Amino acid sequence: MTSIMPCLWFDDRIDQAIEFYTSTFKSAKVHDLVRHAPDKPAFTAVLELESQKFLLLNGGPRFTFNESVSFVIETDGQEETDYFWDRLTSNGGEESMCAWCKDRFGLSWQVVPRQLTKALTGPDREGANRAMQAMLQMKKIDIAAIEKAYAG
Repeated sequence: MTSIMPCLWFDDRIDQAIEFYTSTFKSAKVHDLVRHAPDKPAFTAVLELESQKFLLLNGGPRFTFNESVSFVIETDGQEETDYFWDRLTSNGGEESMCAWCKDRFGLSWQVVPRQLTKALTGPDREGANRAMQAMLQMKKIDIAAIEKAYAG
């Protein structure tokens, strides 16, 4: 069966990335870890986050992440949204606008509550526009403010 797995190129920090992502995503699993020597960083690993597999490659300082690729985390409620936002932006990560942020490795994420998607695609198109305008003013999504904007 054909499959697609994103490959994430890390700058000699693959072991830090594995530790960070497995501590952030509770169901994370590490598969196929390859080290060339016990005292050397991992060369490759397959990391499974929420049933999505990623190939991590310790490729060195040749390439960096940029905003042209991001991964969306659909969250349920403000608590889960806050958890992922706070974890991803901690220790060198950074906030951006409209649910976008970067983690400490420069990888871009979108932390999107299902309530935001519901408001933006709801049957009340004026409410959806108000919710969109509210979102455009936010970094981390405030679900109560989005719902209030949608309701008018």
